[in-house]
Amino acid sequence: MTLKTTLKMTAAAASLAILAGCASTSALEEVRMTAESAQADAAEARSMASQAMNTANQAQRDAQSALQMSEQNREEMNRMFQRSMQK
Repeated sequence: MTLKTTLKMTAAAASLAILAGCASTSALEEVRMTAESAQADAAEARSMASQAMNTANQAQRDAQSALQMSEQNREEMNRMFQRSMQK
């Protein structure tokens, strides 16, 4: 189940419990605990997404650096080849 679905179900369950008039203290406590759990899950998902974004950004920087080095090496090899051909 996705986080969004969980939050929707929690909100719907809370609404139904209150609207039905059966909202006992224990039922409200259960809904509150479910909502808190969903919030904790959302915070964890947000943290994991942030870490994944940081890792992806680092990988992109590394790839760009590798590409730049590759291009520099190719240019140097071409210069060396040109020098060897002139001799």
